[in-house]
Amino acid sequence: MSQNFGDFQNEIYLAGLSGKMPLLPVDFATLEEQAKQAMSPSVWSYVAGGCGDEFTQRNNAEAFNRYGIVPRMFNGAAKRDLSVSLFGRTLSAPVFLCPIGVVGLCSSDNHGDLRVAEAAAKTGVPMMASTLSQDPMEEVAKKLDGTPSYFQLYTPKDRDLALSFISRAENAGFEALVVTLDTWVTGWRPRDLNSANFPQLRGLCLANYFSDPHFLKRLKKPVAEDPAAAIHEWVNIFGHIMTWDDLKWMREATRLPIVLKGICHPDDARRAADAGIDAIQCSNHGGRQANGGIAALSMLKDVIFAVPDMPVLFDSGVRSGTDVAKALAMGAAAVGIGRSHAYALAAGGTEGVIHHLRSILAETDLLMAVNGYPTIADLRSAGVRQTR
Repeated sequence: MSQNFGDFQNEIYLAGLSGKMPLLPVDFATLEEQAKQAMSPSVWSYVAGGCGDEFTQRNNAEAFNRYGIVPRMFNGAAKRDLSVSLFGRTLSAPVFLCPIGVVGLCSSDNHGDLRVAEAAAKTGVPMMASTLSQDPMEEVAKKLDGTPSYFQLYTPKDRDLALSFISRAENAGFEALVVTLDTWVTGWRPRDLNSANFPQLRGLCLANYFSDPHFLKRLKKPVAEDPAAAIHEWVNIFGHIMTWDDLKWMREATRLPIVLKGICHPDDARRAADAGIDAIQCSNHGGRQANGGIAALSMLKDVIFAVPDMPVLFDSGVRSGTDVAKALAMGAAAVGIGRSHAYALAAGGTEGVIHHLRSILAETDLLMAVNGYPTIADLRSAGVRQTR
């Protein structure tokens, strides 16, 4: 599936000859500033913020500077192959769109989950759809139009509701179940606390709950008649504290591959493999949930070494195509794009997300080309070196 994603830069330069500028900036820092102007202060603080003094959030991004790719000359290729295999599918690109619980609020029409799904469908980049969504998962799936996609589950305390979510995800066509492990309670987020801002407590991004038959049975009145009671019920059932014993019923509940998101310790990865889990997502939630921790990237190689026969996905701190290439070189099966695609959505809608994904992939592709790695297998074989 050779495809020169790097040709995107030629499109940009040639368009510039006729005075046409890129839709959005191609670098993270400038994109972030543009998105800040487009987003409301409350949504901006929620998306941009992290836990505590945000050390872990910064450390995630800075960790990439501690690793480098060594160039190999006389080894270039006119065509590069960035395809990867995941859950029985061959993907043309080694990236996916991370679940973001308020991405629905990041587009001007407050249907950002649908807009991201449209971008996924137009690029072929898989989307992890969040439990916390402005639109029901079935509507998101329709916009994905058969593009590989995965449903991210925040496991509720009500097991029947969890089973309902899982069944709905299967029926909607999602191809894997991604279980987030580190969000049964929210971390200490000063940006949001200082403005008393928690979108879900205002009834936002709860469409999967408010459209679920089992959840609705828990209510005395329809959501429209008593939204406050519906929100209160969501508070009551959100956040089941997962234990290893939960994997048994969850494994029995679905035929989908199960991904555990939030595994950063090799012993946890081994235990997940022993429990029959299909994949790991090495992640610390981008620094949003726990502060003072080790960068997720610094744990990636240990996790991969612990489960050599299991795909290990990665996210946390990815800001560029260079970051993507480094994570792939370290062995990641695929790399998640998080905050930055929410910024692209805010600044440019569906087309903004497409532009951003093309920019990320172009940078990854050109980095591989210049460094002499025509395939991801070549890149992984070379690995990375410490830069400091």
